[in-house]
Amino acid sequence: MSFKDKLKSKYALTVGLVLVGVLMGFGLAFSGFSRSVGQAIGLAAPTIAAESPADSAPPDVKAAIATAEAVQTAFRYVADTVKPSVVEIDVTITKTEQAPQQQFPWPFFFNGPPDQGQQAKPQPQKFQEKGLGSGVIVRRDGNTYYVLTNNHVAGSASEITVITNDGKQYKGTLVGKDARRDLALVKFESSASGITVATLGDSSALHIGDWTIAIGSPLGLVSSVTTGIVSALHRTGGPDGNISDFIQTDAAINPGNSGGALVNIRGEVVGINTWIASGNGGNVGLGFAIPINNAKRAIDDFIAHGKVQYGWLGASLGQIDQATANELGADPQKGAFVADVFRDSPAIKGGLEPGDVVLKVNGRDVTGVDQLVNMVGDLPVDKQARFEVLRQGKTMQIDVVIAVRKEHVAANGGSEYPGVDVVSVKSDQIDASALPPHPRGVFVANVAAKSPADVIGLRPGDIITAVNDKTISTVGEFYRYLNDPAARKIDFTVLRDGQTLTTMKFDKP
Repeated sequence: MSFKDKLKSKYALTVGLVLVGVLMGFGLAFSGFSRSVGQAIGLAAPTIAAESPADSAPPDVKAAIATAEAVQTAFRYVADTVKPSVVEIDVTITKTEQAPQQQFPWPFFFNGPPDQGQQAKPQPQKFQEKGLGSGVIVRRDGNTYYVLTNNHVAGSASEITVITNDGKQYKGTLVGKDARRDLALVKFESSASGITVATLGDSSALHIGDWTIAIGSPLGLVSSVTTGIVSALHRTGGPDGNISDFIQTDAAINPGNSGGALVNIRGEVVGINTWIASGNGGNVGLGFAIPINNAKRAIDDFIAHGKVQYGWLGASLGQIDQATANELGADPQKGAFVADVFRDSPAIKGGLEPGDVVLKVNGRDVTGVDQLVNMVGDLPVDKQARFEVLRQGKTMQIDVVIAVRKEHVAANGGSEYPGVDVVSVKSDQIDASALPPHPRGVFVANVAAKSPADVIGLRPGDIITAVNDKTISTVGEFYRYLNDPAARKIDFTVLRDGQTLTTMKFDKP
Protein backbone atom coordinates (compact mmCIF):
# COMPACT_ATOMS: atom_id res chain seq x y z
CA MET A 1 0.00 0.00 0.00
CA SER A 2 1.33 3.38 -0.96
CA PHE A 3 1.83 6.18 1.49
CA LYS A 4 -1.08 8.04 -0.06
CA ASP A 5 -3.44 5.07 0.42
CA LYS A 6 -2.37 4.71 4.06
CA LEU A 7 -3.11 8.36 4.67
CA LYS A 8 -6.59 7.97 3.19
CA SER A 9 -7.27 4.94 5.42
CA LYS A 10 -6.14 6.79 8.56
CA TYR A 11 -8.30 9.73 7.66
CA ALA A 12 -11.36 7.48 7.21
CA LEU A 13 -10.80 5.90 10.65
CA THR A 14 -10.56 9.28 12.30
CA VAL A 15 -13.75 10.48 10.65
CA GLY A 16 -15.52 7.29 11.71
CA LEU A 17 -14.51 7.72 15.35
CA VAL A 18 -15.70 11.31 15.33
CA LEU A 19 -19.05 10.29 13.91
CA VAL A 20 -19.48 7.59 16.59
CA GLY A 21 -18.72 10.13 19.30
CA VAL A 22 -21.22 12.58 17.87
CA LEU A 23 -23.93 9.91 17.71
CA MET A 24 -23.28 8.83 21.36
CA GLY A 25 -23.50 12.45 22.46
CA PHE A 26 -26.82 12.90 20.69
CA GLY A 27 -28.08 9.69 22.28
CA LEU A 28 -27.14 10.73 25.82
CA ALA A 29 -28.54 14.19 25.29
CA PHE A 30 -31.79 12.81 23.95
CA SER A 31 -32.04 10.38 26.92
CA GLY A 32 -31.58 13.23 29.39
CA PHE A 33 -34.06 15.36 27.48
CA SER A 34 -36.61 12.54 27.46
CA ARG A 35 -36.15 11.98 31.18
CA SER A 36 -36.58 15.70 31.86
CA VAL A 37 -39.67 15.85 29.69
CA GLY A 38 -41.04 12.69 31.32
CA GLN A 39 -40.56 14.19 34.79
CA ALA A 40 -42.10 17.44 33.59
CA ILE A 41 -45.26 15.72 32.35
CA GLY A 42 -45.50 13.35 35.34
CA LEU A 43 -44.14 10.11 33.87
CA ALA A 44 -42.23 8.00 36.38
CA ALA A 45 -38.68 7.10 35.61
CA PRO A 46 -38.10 3.37 35.22
CA THR A 47 -37.14 1.74 38.53
CA ILE A 48 -35.59 -1.52 39.52
CA ALA A 49 -37.66 -3.39 42.17
CA ALA A 50 -35.78 -4.46 45.29
CA GLU A 51 -36.13 -8.06 46.33
CA SER A 52 -38.07 -8.69 49.58
CA PRO A 53 -35.95 -10.20 52.38
CA ALA A 54 -38.57 -12.95 52.65
CA ASP A 55 -37.94 -13.94 49.02
CA SER A 56 -34.33 -14.79 49.72
CA ALA A 57 -34.91 -16.29 53.17
CA PRO A 58 -34.12 -19.95 53.91
CA PRO A 59 -37.06 -22.38 53.44
CA ASP A 60 -37.73 -22.76 57.18
CA VAL A 61 -37.87 -18.97 57.60
CA LYS A 62 -40.23 -18.67 54.65
CA ALA A 63 -42.53 -21.24 56.27
CA ALA A 64 -42.48 -19.31 59.57
CA ILE A 65 -43.29 -16.05 57.78
CA ALA A 66 -46.19 -17.73 55.97
CA THR A 67 -47.55 -18.96 59.31
CA ALA A 68 -47.25 -15.47 60.83
CA GLU A 69 -49.02 -13.96 57.83
CA ALA A 70 -51.85 -16.49 58.26
CA VAL A 71 -52.31 -15.36 61.89
CA GLN A 72 -52.16 -11.75 60.73
CA THR A 73 -54.90 -12.49 58.21
CA ALA A 74 -57.04 -13.95 60.99
CA PHE A 75 -56.58 -10.83 63.13
CA ARG A 76 -57.53 -8.63 60.18
CA TYR A 77 -60.68 -10.67 59.62
CA VAL A 78 -61.69 -10.53 63.28
CA ALA A 79 -61.11 -6.77 63.47
CA ASP A 80 -63.05 -6.10 60.26
CA THR A 81 -65.89 -8.41 61.30
CA VAL A 82 -66.37 -7.36 64.92
CA LYS A 83 -65.64 -3.61 64.88
CA PRO A 84 -69.03 -2.68 63.35
CA SER A 85 -70.81 -4.36 66.29
CA VAL A 86 -68.85 -2.44 68.97
CA VAL A 87 -70.11 1.04 69.83
CA GLU A 88 -69.04 4.02 71.89
CA ILE A 89 -71.42 4.99 74.70
CA ASP A 90 -71.41 8.61 75.87
CA VAL A 91 -73.35 9.27 79.05
CA THR A 92 -74.47 12.19 81.17
CA ILE A 93 -74.99 11.54 84.87
CA THR A 94 -77.02 14.05 86.89
CA LYS A 95 -76.07 14.26 90.54
CA THR A 96 -77.52 16.21 93.45
CA GLU A 97 -75.22 17.66 96.05
CA GLN A 98 -76.13 19.44 99.24
CA ALA A 99 -74.88 23.02 99.13
CA PRO A 100 -72.61 24.02 102.02
CA GLN A 101 -74.30 25.87 104.84
CA GLN A 102 -73.53 29.56 105.10
CA GLN A 103 -73.45 31.13 108.53
CA PHE A 104 -74.51 34.72 109.11
CA PRO A 105 -73.38 35.81 112.54
CA TRP A 106 -75.37 39.06 112.23
CA PRO A 107 -78.70 38.06 110.61
CA PHE A 108 -80.20 41.47 111.44
CA PHE A 109 -77.94 43.16 108.88
CA PHE A 110 -78.96 40.63 106.22
CA ASN A 111 -82.71 41.15 106.71
CA GLY A 112 -83.00 38.05 108.88
CA PRO A 113 -85.19 38.17 111.98
CA PRO A 114 -82.90 38.50 114.98
CA ASP A 115 -84.82 35.88 116.96
CA GLN A 116 -84.35 33.05 114.42
CA GLY A 117 -81.49 30.66 113.74
CA GLN A 118 -78.07 31.81 112.71
CA GLN A 119 -77.86 29.66 109.54
CA ALA A 120 -79.37 30.08 106.10
CA LYS A 121 -81.01 26.88 104.88
CA PRO A 122 -78.94 25.48 101.97
CA GLN A 123 -80.62 24.34 98.78
CA PRO A 124 -79.59 21.11 97.01
CA GLN A 125 -77.66 21.76 93.82
CA LYS A 126 -77.71 19.61 90.69
CA PHE A 127 -74.70 19.15 88.44
CA GLN A 128 -73.83 16.90 85.52
CA GLU A 129 -70.91 14.61 84.87
CA LYS A 130 -69.88 13.30 81.47
CA GLY A 131 -68.55 9.82 80.92
CA LEU A 132 -67.82 7.38 78.16
CA GLY A 133 -67.47 3.67 77.68
CA SER A 134 -68.06 0.98 75.12
CA GLY A 135 -70.79 -1.50 74.31
CA VAL A 136 -71.57 -4.48 72.09
CA ILE A 137 -74.65 -4.81 69.88
CA VAL A 138 -75.96 -8.22 70.92
CA ARG A 139 -79.51 -8.38 69.58
CA ARG A 140 -81.92 -6.89 67.07
CA ASP A 141 -85.72 -6.87 67.15
CA GLY A 142 -87.06 -5.07 64.09
CA ASN A 143 -85.62 -1.55 64.23
CA THR A 144 -84.62 -1.94 67.87
CA TYR A 145 -81.00 -2.76 68.65
CA TYR A 146 -79.82 -3.90 72.08
CA VAL A 147 -76.36 -2.97 73.37
CA LEU A 148 -74.72 -4.83 76.26
CA THR A 149 -72.40 -2.76 78.44
CA ASN A 150 -71.37 -2.34 82.08
CA ASN A 151 -73.62 -1.06 84.84
CA HIS A 152 -70.87 1.33 85.88
CA VAL A 153 -70.95 2.80 82.36
CA ALA A 154 -74.69 3.33 81.78
CA GLY A 155 -76.56 2.21 84.90
CA SER A 156 -76.81 5.70 86.45
CA ALA A 157 -77.02 7.75 83.26
CA SER A 158 -79.70 10.39 82.73
CA GLU A 159 -78.76 10.69 79.05
CA ILE A 160 -77.20 8.04 76.79
CA THR A 161 -75.79 8.46 73.29
CA VAL A 162 -74.81 5.42 71.24
CA ILE A 163 -72.21 6.08 68.53
CA THR A 164 -71.79 3.31 65.98
CA ASN A 165 -68.58 2.44 64.17
CA ASP A 166 -69.53 4.62 61.17
CA GLY A 167 -69.87 7.69 63.41
CA LYS A 168 -73.68 7.86 63.45
CA GLN A 169 -75.26 8.87 66.76
CA TYR A 170 -78.45 7.48 68.31
CA LYS A 171 -80.37 8.29 71.47
CA GLY A 172 -80.03 5.37 73.87
CA THR A 173 -82.50 4.15 76.48
CA LEU A 174 -81.62 2.05 79.52
CA VAL A 175 -83.48 -1.27 79.40
CA GLY A 176 -82.14 -2.78 82.62
CA LYS A 177 -79.14 -2.92 84.92
CA ASP A 178 -77.59 -5.21 87.49
CA ALA A 179 -74.93 -4.17 90.00
CA ARG A 180 -74.01 -7.71 91.12
CA ARG A 181 -72.75 -8.64 87.65
CA ASP A 182 -71.95 -5.05 86.60
CA LEU A 183 -74.06 -5.39 83.46
CA ALA A 184 -76.54 -3.08 81.76
CA LEU A 185 -78.56 -3.23 78.54
CA VAL A 186 -79.22 -0.16 76.38
CA LYS A 187 -81.42 0.04 73.29
CA PHE A 188 -81.62 2.41 70.33
CA GLU A 189 -83.84 2.65 67.27
CA SER A 190 -82.63 2.70 63.67
CA SER A 191 -83.97 1.76 60.25
CA ALA A 192 -80.52 2.07 58.68
CA SER A 193 -78.97 -0.94 57.01
CA GLY A 194 -75.53 -2.25 57.78
CA ILE A 195 -75.73 -2.23 61.59
CA THR A 196 -73.97 -5.40 62.70
CA VAL A 197 -75.04 -7.66 65.56
CA ALA A 198 -72.15 -9.47 67.27
CA THR A 199 -71.87 -13.25 67.39
CA LEU A 200 -71.72 -14.48 70.99
CA GLY A 201 -69.35 -17.36 71.64
CA ASP A 202 -68.96 -19.93 74.44
CA SER A 203 -66.73 -18.57 77.20
CA SER A 204 -66.62 -21.98 78.90
CA ALA A 205 -64.55 -23.24 75.94
CA LEU A 206 -61.70 -20.79 76.68
CA HIS A 207 -58.30 -22.06 77.75
CA ILE A 208 -55.35 -20.24 79.24
CA GLY A 209 -53.11 -19.18 76.37
CA ASP A 210 -55.91 -18.67 73.83
CA TRP A 211 -55.72 -15.57 71.64
CA THR A 212 -57.88 -12.63 72.70
CA ILE A 213 -58.76 -9.40 70.89
CA ALA A 214 -60.11 -6.42 72.85
CA ILE A 215 -62.20 -3.86 70.94
CA GLY A 216 -63.58 -0.63 72.37
CA SER A 217 -63.04 3.11 72.77
CA PRO A 218 -60.21 3.57 75.29
CA LEU A 219 -59.83 7.24 76.25
CA GLY A 220 -62.33 8.05 73.50
CA LEU A 221 -60.20 6.51 70.72
CA VAL A 222 -63.03 4.82 68.84
CA SER A 223 -62.71 1.25 67.53
CA SER A 224 -59.28 0.56 69.00
CA VAL A 225 -58.15 -3.05 68.62
CA THR A 226 -55.58 -4.70 70.89
CA THR A 227 -54.46 -8.31 71.12
CA GLY A 228 -53.21 -10.66 73.79
CA ILE A 229 -53.99 -14.02 75.34
CA VAL A 230 -56.14 -15.46 78.10
CA SER A 231 -53.86 -15.03 81.12
CA ALA A 232 -56.12 -16.78 83.63
CA LEU A 233 -59.71 -17.91 84.18
CA HIS A 234 -62.17 -17.76 87.09
CA ARG A 235 -60.56 -14.73 88.70
CA THR A 236 -62.47 -13.14 91.58
CA GLY A 237 -62.22 -9.95 93.59
CA GLY A 238 -63.71 -7.44 91.19
CA PRO A 239 -64.70 -3.92 92.26
CA ASP A 240 -67.88 -3.28 94.25
CA GLY A 241 -68.45 -6.95 95.05
CA ASN A 242 -69.00 -8.02 91.46
CA ILE A 243 -69.71 -11.77 91.48
CA SER A 244 -68.44 -12.73 88.03
CA ASP A 245 -65.59 -15.21 87.65
CA PHE A 246 -63.51 -13.00 85.39
CA ILE A 247 -61.40 -13.77 82.34
CA GLN A 248 -57.95 -12.24 82.82
CA THR A 249 -56.17 -11.02 79.67
CA ASP A 250 -53.06 -9.07 78.79
CA ALA A 251 -54.74 -7.46 75.77
CA ALA A 252 -54.43 -3.73 76.45
CA ILE A 253 -57.53 -2.40 78.26
CA ASN A 254 -57.78 1.22 79.39
CA PRO A 255 -60.48 3.58 80.72
CA GLY A 256 -63.18 3.74 78.06
CA ASN A 257 -62.80 0.04 77.15
CA SER A 258 -65.40 -0.84 79.80
CA GLY A 259 -68.35 -2.56 78.17
CA GLY A 260 -66.40 -3.37 75.01
CA ALA A 261 -65.85 -6.77 73.44
CA LEU A 262 -63.29 -9.43 74.29
CA VAL A 263 -63.19 -11.66 71.22
CA ASN A 264 -61.66 -15.03 70.38
CA ILE A 265 -59.71 -15.81 67.22
CA ARG A 266 -62.95 -16.89 65.51
CA GLY A 267 -64.48 -13.44 65.87
CA GLU A 268 -66.93 -14.49 68.61
CA VAL A 269 -67.52 -12.30 71.65
CA VAL A 270 -66.44 -14.28 74.71
CA GLY A 271 -66.36 -11.50 77.30
CA ILE A 272 -67.36 -7.95 78.22
CA ASN A 273 -64.31 -5.91 79.26
CA THR A 274 -64.94 -4.52 82.72
CA TRP A 275 -61.99 -3.47 84.87
CA ILE A 276 -58.22 -3.32 85.14
CA ALA A 277 -55.76 -3.81 87.98
CA SER A 278 -53.42 -0.85 87.80
CA GLY A 279 -51.45 1.41 90.07
CA ASN A 280 -51.56 4.34 87.64
CA GLY A 281 -55.03 4.01 86.06
CA GLY A 282 -53.62 2.75 82.74
CA ASN A 283 -52.97 -0.61 81.19
CA VAL A 284 -50.32 -2.78 82.85
CA GLY A 285 -51.39 -6.03 81.24
CA LEU A 286 -53.96 -6.99 83.88
CA GLY A 287 -57.39 -6.64 82.29
CA PHE A 288 -60.57 -8.46 83.28
CA ALA A 289 -63.72 -9.34 81.37
CA ILE A 290 -67.09 -10.80 82.37
CA PRO A 291 -67.50 -14.19 80.65
CA ILE A 292 -70.21 -13.88 78.01
CA ASN A 293 -71.92 -17.01 79.35
CA ASN A 294 -72.56 -15.06 82.57
CA ALA A 295 -74.37 -12.40 80.53
CA LYS A 296 -76.49 -14.41 78.10
CA ARG A 297 -79.37 -15.04 80.47
CA ALA A 298 -79.07 -11.51 81.82
CA ILE A 299 -79.86 -10.16 78.33
CA ASP A 300 -83.13 -12.12 78.27
CA ASP A 301 -83.99 -11.02 81.82
CA PHE A 302 -83.31 -7.36 81.06
CA ILE A 303 -85.64 -7.44 78.06
CA ALA A 304 -88.37 -9.42 79.84
CA HIS A 305 -88.18 -7.98 83.39
CA GLY A 306 -85.86 -4.97 83.34
CA LYS A 307 -83.58 -6.73 85.81
CA VAL A 308 -81.77 -10.01 86.37
CA GLN A 309 -83.80 -12.69 88.13
CA TYR A 310 -81.26 -14.66 90.11
CA GLY A 311 -81.80 -18.18 91.35
CA TRP A 312 -81.65 -18.58 95.13
CA LEU A 313 -80.54 -21.63 97.07
CA GLY A 314 -80.70 -20.22 100.59
CA ALA A 315 -77.32 -21.29 101.93
CA SER A 316 -74.44 -19.35 103.47
CA LEU A 317 -71.26 -20.56 101.78
CA GLY A 318 -67.61 -20.48 102.71
CA GLN A 319 -64.18 -21.87 101.89
CA ILE A 320 -62.58 -24.11 104.50
CA ASP A 321 -58.96 -24.47 105.57
CA GLN A 322 -56.96 -27.68 105.36
CA ALA A 323 -57.35 -28.71 109.02
CA THR A 324 -61.14 -28.22 108.95
CA ALA A 325 -61.36 -30.06 105.62
CA ASN A 326 -59.43 -32.99 107.07
CA GLU A 327 -61.98 -33.33 109.89
CA LEU A 328 -64.81 -33.34 107.31
CA GLY A 329 -63.07 -35.79 104.98
CA ALA A 330 -63.07 -33.11 102.28
CA ASP A 331 -60.61 -31.45 99.87
CA PRO A 332 -60.39 -27.67 100.46
CA GLN A 333 -59.65 -27.15 96.75
CA LYS A 334 -62.88 -28.83 95.63
CA GLY A 335 -66.45 -27.73 96.16
CA ALA A 336 -68.03 -25.08 98.36
CA PHE A 337 -68.75 -25.47 102.06
CA VAL A 338 -72.27 -24.89 103.43
CA ALA A 339 -71.91 -23.13 106.80
CA ASP A 340 -75.60 -22.27 107.31
CA VAL A 341 -78.96 -22.77 105.64
CA PHE A 342 -81.87 -20.31 105.64
CA ARG A 343 -85.21 -21.18 107.19
CA ASP A 344 -87.96 -21.90 104.65
CA SER A 345 -85.36 -21.86 101.86
CA PRO A 346 -84.98 -24.19 98.87
CA ALA A 347 -81.89 -25.60 100.61
CA ILE A 348 -83.86 -26.62 103.72
CA LYS A 349 -86.75 -27.99 101.70
CA GLY A 350 -84.42 -29.97 99.46
CA GLY A 351 -82.50 -31.53 102.36
CA LEU A 352 -79.23 -29.57 102.27
CA GLU A 353 -77.61 -29.39 105.72
CA PRO A 354 -74.99 -27.22 107.45
CA GLY A 355 -71.62 -28.91 107.07
CA ASP A 356 -72.28 -30.24 103.56
CA VAL A 357 -69.74 -29.62 100.81
CA VAL A 358 -71.32 -29.02 97.39
CA LEU A 359 -69.22 -30.82 94.76
CA LYS A 360 -71.38 -30.60 91.63
CA VAL A 361 -74.49 -28.87 90.29
CA ASN A 362 -76.32 -30.63 87.47
CA GLY A 363 -73.17 -32.62 86.78
CA ARG A 364 -70.82 -29.62 86.61
CA ASP A 365 -67.89 -29.52 89.02
CA VAL A 366 -67.85 -26.80 91.66
CA THR A 367 -64.37 -25.36 92.17
CA GLY A 368 -65.17 -22.76 94.82
CA VAL A 369 -67.67 -20.45 96.48
CA ASP A 370 -67.73 -17.78 93.77
CA GLN A 371 -68.34 -20.32 91.06
CA LEU A 372 -71.22 -21.90 93.00
CA VAL A 373 -72.77 -18.45 93.56
CA ASN A 374 -72.63 -17.87 89.79
CA MET A 375 -73.99 -21.30 88.98
CA VAL A 376 -76.93 -20.99 91.37
CA GLY A 377 -77.67 -17.46 90.14
CA ASP A 378 -77.98 -18.80 86.60
CA LEU A 379 -80.24 -21.72 87.50
CA PRO A 380 -83.80 -21.34 86.19
CA VAL A 381 -86.31 -20.29 88.84
CA ASP A 382 -88.94 -22.85 89.92
CA LYS A 383 -86.95 -25.62 88.28
CA GLN A 384 -85.28 -28.57 89.99
CA ALA A 385 -81.49 -28.76 90.14
CA ARG A 386 -79.41 -31.72 91.27
CA PHE A 387 -76.67 -31.10 93.84
CA GLU A 388 -73.96 -33.62 94.60
CA VAL A 389 -72.75 -33.09 98.16
CA LEU A 390 -70.19 -34.60 100.50
CA ARG A 391 -71.66 -35.36 103.94
CA GLN A 392 -69.81 -37.15 106.69
CA GLY A 393 -67.29 -38.51 104.19
CA LYS A 394 -69.91 -39.84 101.74
CA THR A 395 -71.31 -38.37 98.53
CA MET A 396 -75.04 -38.13 97.94
CA GLN A 397 -77.46 -36.54 95.48
CA ILE A 398 -79.97 -33.88 96.55
CA ASP A 399 -82.67 -32.36 94.33
CA VAL A 400 -83.54 -28.73 95.07
CA VAL A 401 -86.22 -26.54 93.47
CA ILE A 402 -84.57 -23.15 92.99
CA ALA A 403 -86.48 -20.00 94.04
CA VAL A 404 -86.10 -16.42 92.83
CA ARG A 405 -83.61 -14.40 94.85
CA LYS A 406 -85.10 -11.66 97.02
CA GLU A 407 -82.51 -9.33 98.49
CA HIS A 408 -84.35 -8.63 101.76
CA VAL A 409 -84.63 -12.38 102.42
CA ALA A 410 -81.08 -13.24 101.35
CA ALA A 411 -79.66 -10.49 103.57
CA ASN A 412 -81.65 -11.48 106.67
CA GLY A 413 -79.10 -13.03 109.03
CA GLY A 414 -81.88 -13.87 111.48
CA SER A 415 -83.04 -16.60 109.09
CA GLU A 416 -79.67 -18.40 109.05
CA TYR A 417 -79.40 -21.72 110.84
CA PRO A 418 -77.50 -22.24 113.06
CA GLY A 419 -75.74 -18.93 112.35
CA VAL A 420 -72.30 -19.98 113.56
CA ASP A 421 -69.13 -20.64 111.55
CA VAL A 422 -66.80 -23.13 113.19
CA VAL A 423 -63.30 -24.31 112.29
CA SER A 424 -60.95 -26.94 113.64
CA VAL A 425 -59.00 -25.95 116.74
CA LYS A 426 -55.96 -27.08 114.72
CA SER A 427 -56.61 -24.47 112.05
CA ASP A 428 -53.70 -22.22 111.18
CA GLN A 429 -56.22 -19.36 110.95
CA ILE A 430 -56.48 -19.26 114.73
CA ASP A 431 -54.11 -17.30 116.96
CA ALA A 432 -52.62 -20.06 119.12
CA SER A 433 -52.41 -17.70 122.09
CA ALA A 434 -56.24 -17.53 122.12
CA LEU A 435 -56.49 -21.29 122.79
CA PRO A 436 -56.20 -23.14 126.07
CA PRO A 437 -53.63 -25.93 126.42
CA HIS A 438 -54.65 -29.10 124.55
CA PRO A 439 -57.99 -27.77 123.29
CA ARG A 440 -60.79 -30.14 122.29
CA GLY A 441 -63.87 -29.23 120.28
CA VAL A 442 -64.39 -26.64 117.54
CA PHE A 443 -63.50 -22.94 117.42
CA VAL A 444 -66.22 -20.31 116.81
CA ALA A 445 -64.95 -18.07 114.01
CA ASN A 446 -68.09 -16.00 113.40
CA VAL A 447 -71.67 -15.57 114.59
CA ALA A 448 -74.41 -14.19 112.31
CA ALA A 449 -76.38 -11.31 113.83
CA LYS A 450 -79.90 -12.23 115.03
CA SER A 451 -79.34 -15.91 114.23
CA PRO A 452 -80.11 -18.70 116.76
CA ALA A 453 -76.40 -18.85 117.65
CA ASP A 454 -76.44 -15.11 118.36
CA VAL A 455 -79.66 -15.29 120.38
CA ILE A 456 -78.29 -17.97 122.71
CA GLY A 457 -75.15 -15.90 123.29
CA LEU A 458 -72.38 -17.57 121.30
CA ARG A 459 -69.37 -15.35 120.65
CA PRO A 460 -66.42 -15.51 118.26
CA GLY A 461 -63.53 -17.09 120.15
CA ASP A 462 -65.72 -19.58 122.05
CA ILE A 463 -64.78 -23.24 121.89
CA ILE A 464 -67.78 -25.58 121.56
CA THR A 465 -66.96 -28.82 123.38
CA ALA A 466 -70.34 -30.58 123.23
CA VAL A 467 -73.65 -30.56 121.30
CA ASN A 468 -76.69 -31.70 123.30
CA ASP A 469 -74.31 -33.02 125.96
CA LYS A 470 -72.44 -35.16 123.40
CA THR A 471 -68.73 -34.44 123.54
CA ILE A 472 -67.13 -33.46 120.25
CA SER A 473 -63.52 -33.40 119.09
CA THR A 474 -63.84 -32.57 115.40
CA VAL A 475 -65.83 -30.39 113.02
CA GLY A 476 -67.33 -33.56 111.55
CA GLU A 477 -68.73 -34.58 114.94
CA PHE A 478 -70.12 -31.07 115.49
CA TYR A 479 -72.24 -31.25 112.33
CA ARG A 480 -73.25 -34.87 112.91
CA TYR A 481 -74.89 -34.04 116.24
CA LEU A 482 -76.18 -30.67 115.03
CA ASN A 483 -78.03 -32.40 112.16
CA ASP A 484 -79.18 -35.42 114.19
CA PRO A 485 -82.76 -36.02 112.91
CA ALA A 486 -83.78 -37.30 116.35
CA ALA A 487 -82.93 -33.98 118.03
CA ARG A 488 -85.58 -31.25 117.84
CA LYS A 489 -83.75 -28.74 120.04
CA ILE A 490 -80.05 -27.86 120.24
CA ASP A 491 -77.79 -26.53 122.96
CA PHE A 492 -74.02 -26.19 123.17
CA THR A 493 -71.46 -26.64 125.90
CA VAL A 494 -68.92 -23.84 125.55
CA LEU A 495 -65.47 -23.11 126.94
CA ARG A 496 -65.05 -19.32 127.35
CA ASP A 497 -62.25 -17.53 129.22
CA GLY A 498 -61.36 -20.73 131.04
CA GLN A 499 -64.94 -21.37 132.19
CA THR A 500 -67.43 -23.95 130.94
CA LEU A 501 -71.05 -22.98 130.38
CA THR A 502 -74.13 -24.41 128.66
CA THR A 503 -76.22 -22.31 126.36
CA MET A 504 -79.98 -22.09 126.12
CA LYS A 505 -81.73 -24.45 123.74
CA PHE A 506 -83.03 -23.37 120.36
CA ASP A 507 -85.37 -25.03 117.88
CA LYS A 508 -84.20 -26.71 114.71
CA PRO A 509 -85.92 -25.52 111.53
